This record gives sequence, structure tokens and C-alpha cells, in this order.
Amino acid sequence: MKREFTEEQKYARAKKKVEKIKGLYIHLLVTVLVIPVLIFINLKFVPQYHWFYFPIIGMTTGLFFHWLGVFGFEKLGFGKDWEEQKIKEYLDKE
Repeated sequence: MKREFTEEQKYARAKKKVEKIKGLYIHLLVTVLVIPVLIFINLKFVPQYHWFYFPIIGMTTGLFFHWLGVFGFEKLGFGKDWEEQKIKEYLDKE
């Protein structure tokens, strides 16, 4: 059952989606700018121990989950109709 939205509701939903995407881009930019700084600090002051891997793993994991929050599982191929499509695909094979 599809739901009908007014123009104002469509605009509000689109604006919210754009704000989420903008937030993701800001997160990506911060990650890209902070990681080299952390690597520099680590290699400059404690070159014998490479601790910069830990924040890189944390920041990129957070970025991945932020991306999932914005685009959802649809981009990974697990959208709303994924189960139905797979069932139909297997039925067609038999």
C-alpha cells in the first residue's frame, strides 16, 4: 500500500535526505583531513609504535555506518524488495 504525500511533505523529506547526505560528506571530509594529521603526529613523536591504525579503523568504521544510515542497505543490494526478488529468482530457476 503506497502512501500519498503532499508537496510540503515531499519537500521536507527531500530536504531531510539532503541534510543527511551533507552530514555524510562533512564526516568524510573530517576523516580525510584528520587521518593524515594523526599519522604525522604518530610518526613524528612516537615512530616506534604505530598507534594511528586504531583511530583510522574507528573513524572509517564510523564513516561506513554513517553511510549505511544515509543510504541504507539498498546500496548494498539488500533493499526492501530484496527477499521477494530472490524468492522469485529461485522459483524461476526451478
